[in-house]
Amino acid sequence: MAKSRERSKRKITGGLYRDYRKKRKYMLAGVPTLTRLDKIKLKKIKTTGGNKKVKTLTNDTANVYDSKQKKCLKLKIKKVLENPANRHFVRRNILTKGTIIETEKGKAIITSRVGQEGTINAKLL
Repeated sequence: MAKSRERSKRKITGGLYRDYRKKRKYMLAGVPTLTRLDKIKLKKIKTTGGNKKVKTLTNDTANVYDSKQKKCLKLKIKKVLENPANRHFVRRNILTKGTIIETEKGKAIITSRVGQEGTINAKLL
């Protein structure tokens, strides 16, 4: 069954909202990307209004900001240490926003939405 982005069919009280129209194509939700740790692989997607979005399927480098040096460095990601979105993502090496990763310079936290932006931006801890 397709995922939907429309409001819930249930009210807070438990009653049902009445449908006033059928489902529309723009109400469909996309499949989550679940970016993994591997050689870089991107996917371009057409969006509403003729725009394009770049999704990161796999990546092994991150643009890491060092607040002490005030510089941004491109570093290799060694492994995924912690993921607040789902504890099982650590075993599967899935990268999301808020994930704590091990880089060549030390621990860093991902600040970008990896599956929707095409790059991985992080900040040293």
